[in-house]
Amino acid sequence: MSNNNLAVELDLLIETDGWASEEDLRRLAESAIGAAFQCAELEAVPHSEISLVFTGDPEIKELNREWRGKDKPTNVLSFPGCDEEEPPFGPLLGDIVIARETVEREAEELGIPFKNHLTHLLVHGTLHLFGYDHQIDEEAEEMEDRERQILASLNIPDPYADAPLSADT
Repeated sequence: MSNNNLAVELDLLIETDGWASEEDLRRLAESAIGAAFQCAELEAVPHSEISLVFTGDPEIKELNREWRGKDKPTNVLSFPGCDEEEPPFGPLLGDIVIARETVEREAEELGIPFKNHLTHLLVHGTLHLFGYDHQIDEEAEEMEDRERQILASLNIPDPYADAPLSADT
């Protein structure tokens, strides 16, 4: 963790080329995850950790096939590291894996900045680690509302306003 007051430690791994510097990714992740913690009032035990893996389409396609039975790349996968039933969570909160090519393609298709889309996916993945889900309509609505609130606190426009893009986690 850098000089940020983030409630958790972030362990970053950049697996593929084309990503921003580790320093830039860490700063963006601390901002997104910090906003998620604050706005959603997420609770973690002291010294908890989230692992962030910045990878590419081939790598995330393999994970998606292995863990979800879907033989295609996706934008973000979340792997909770602890029981999601009762806060506080931790100390191993889980892993968030993000594929650069898919994020770039989706941001271009949506006509939004890459940084905004990446921030949204970091927030989305973090919420998954804390038991949020979008498998049924009621849960999806709650999760999307929470994402809107968090992103608004970062001055990022509503990602669901025009064309909803379901994060495939």
